[in-house]
Amino acid sequence: MTSNDTAVLRVAGRPVGRYVTRPGLPARLSPRPYLHPVTTLAGTAVTELAPADHAHHLGVGVAVPDVEGFNFWGGRTYVRDQGPTELDNHGSQRHIAFQLRDPDGFVEELRWVSAGGELLRERRTVAAIELTDRAWALDLTFSLTNVTRNALSIGSPATNGRPGAAYGGFFWRARKEPSAPEVFTAAADGEEKVHGRPADWLALRGATWTLVFAGATERTRRDPWFVRTEEYPGVGSSLACDERVQVPPGETVVRRVVTVVADGRLDRDAAASLVRKAVSP
Repeated sequence: MTSNDTAVLRVAGRPVGRYVTRPGLPARLSPRPYLHPVTTLAGTAVTELAPADHAHHLGVGVAVPDVEGFNFWGGRTYVRDQGPTELDNHGSQRHIAFQLRDPDGFVEELRWVSAGGELLRERRTVAAIELTDRAWALDLTFSLTNVTRNALSIGSPATNGRPGAAYGGFFWRARKEPSAPEVFTAAADGEEKVHGRPADWLALRGATWTLVFAGATERTRRDPWFVRTEEYPGVGSSLACDERVQVPPGETVVRRVVTVVADGRLDRDAAASLVRKAVSP
């Protein structure tokens, strides 16, 4: 079922994700479209919406804490030499229209709007891909185009002076369970060893489910992963890690992340195999 404000993703006829385009959220949360709930094929939810620990975490989506000083992430803004600070600087992502909408995906146009007007125009492509009877993949591409007359600068708390906090870009707030999920890549295990480092893929493994995140372009694979397991379960691809991203007028920043959503606890070989199937041309 769909409406003007929602789209339901389906795999083999089963609903696996609900996309909300016009959420009724306060400005402090940086209102933006999001996917929630996202589920495995067996129906296990693997996202959370506005949890008590971080009310601005909205399922799966695209969020950036600093576009020319405007907060499109939600919550407090990290200010150099001052720390997390409440500022009246929140922007919003506004759904314009679906260029395409099918049961297995959509193409959407959005406006990133701040107090100063529209900064970015986004084209977002989302597809749900059947892999096996126990796994499917969410393929998300976002293209951000500078529609202003001046260069735009995209940053993160890390580029503003907070080490290890390069969040911003694609972000997945995962299901919180009594025990923290395990995280691993092809070469390393644990949050400390995988956070802030690039890897072709990264797996987050819960009690009965596994998410495997993969950069699906060479440029996306160069971005380090932002990972949290103990404080809360979340994974993102860091758009601005060591330095700010400069976007000249009319230029576009593009990233593509494919996420395998699987029932069961995958090992390395199974995770790598499903990623190859999901990202293959």
